[in-house]
Amino acid sequence: MHWRFLGVAVFSVTLAPPAFAQQGAVEPPPDVPGVAPPARLIAGQDGFAIESGNGEYRLQIGALVQADGRLAAEDDNEAINDTFALRRLRPYLRGRILRRFEFYVNPDFAGGTLVLQDAYIDTIFSPAFRIRAGKGKHPFGLERLHSASNLLFMDRALPTALAPNRDLGIQVLGDVGGGVFSYLAGVMNGVADGGSSDLDANDGKDVSARVILRPFTRNVASPLRGLGGAVSGNTGRQTGAAALPSYRTQTFQQPFFWYATGAVASGRRVRYSPQLFFFRGPFGGWAEYVRTEVPVTRNGVSDDIAARAWQVAASWVLTGEAATDAGPGVRPRAILDPSTGHWGAFQLAARVHELKVDQAAIDLGFAAAGSSRKAQAWTVGLNWYLTGNLKYVLNFERTVFDDNQAGARAAENGIAFRTQLNF
Repeated sequence: MHWRFLGVAVFSVTLAPPAFAQQGAVEPPPDVPGVAPPARLIAGQDGFAIESGNGEYRLQIGALVQADGRLAAEDDNEAINDTFALRRLRPYLRGRILRRFEFYVNPDFAGGTLVLQDAYIDTIFSPAFRIRAGKGKHPFGLERLHSASNLLFMDRALPTALAPNRDLGIQVLGDVGGGVFSYLAGVMNGVADGGSSDLDANDGKDVSARVILRPFTRNVASPLRGLGGAVSGNTGRQTGAAALPSYRTQTFQQPFFWYATGAVASGRRVRYSPQLFFFRGPFGGWAEYVRTEVPVTRNGVSDDIAARAWQVAASWVLTGEAATDAGPGVRPRAILDPSTGHWGAFQLAARVHELKVDQAAIDLGFAAAGSSRKAQAWTVGLNWYLTGNLKYVLNFERTVFDDNQAGARAAENGIAFRTQLNF
């Protein structure tokens, strides 16, 4: 039935346009009682869509393309390869069926391989309650849940390395009181810190939840309208080597901590994360803390190993547009047009972030040789929004390991830039 509708929509829009379109009228004629309004073909900065005249059915097509350059500074030993790469190449399909059902399919072809990032179906009972089944992001973390098309920096900060990424399961989510209170909760297969998976490695399952409070969001005049806080929690019994993570630097994805051969997770893993965010006018910023702990066993020795990470980030839109962590991001008041003196929107950003693993992981021989237990980084960036669909990103990030003590891993300095197309 759905595909019959699509066939009719395409035929009526592309092959048999209604009379008003042929005559060049601006508005369609009023609806005729008993006659269904014609389907519509929609094109704009939010993608391309085919929609039934009554809005009950909709299919939207779009894409996210990120072309990066990443250059290492002060890398005399050439330990890191300077490179150009496609970071993300993601066409997507988003659809609606009879207003109560929505779906989203989001593959990624970056790196010459196909990875199915998201594929889920939502059943919508009300704004306060929907059920989501399939593969998507864990209901955990703050920056992890920011859209890849609306990242403040080229890469998410170190706390995201501890937050689970995408997984299969069932979730419930909703907004209450016009967005004053929101929640997400789910039962998922369970993945390692920062990990994604399409298959379950064991019988254990993870339970995750996140609750968000925006107490002033309905008061338009309040200077605190953009203030909010959230807390996330996750737990599940996960065992085996696949449940243990490795941690990587953000700019060059170089591993700096990983577990030794023979180390396995051997019990219940627990994660939690408090978060705070504030957006007002051209200012946007947030703070996030993540802690994860899991029992680890190797060569008959067991102990609970924890990792902790935090970040503080802030930004300012120099041209005055509103900063946001939602939707497509900053939308310039005037798109790039040098002939008229318009240059889009410019945004400055800065952050500090850190990740630290328990010293016991080193002392008990759980960590592989060459691992660093601590990474500290700071990042500065400039975002140039040429249009609502195209932006340039320039970042500099410095990462120091183990407080730069004697014998520590050499500091990593990276210059990275990105051209992004999103529609």
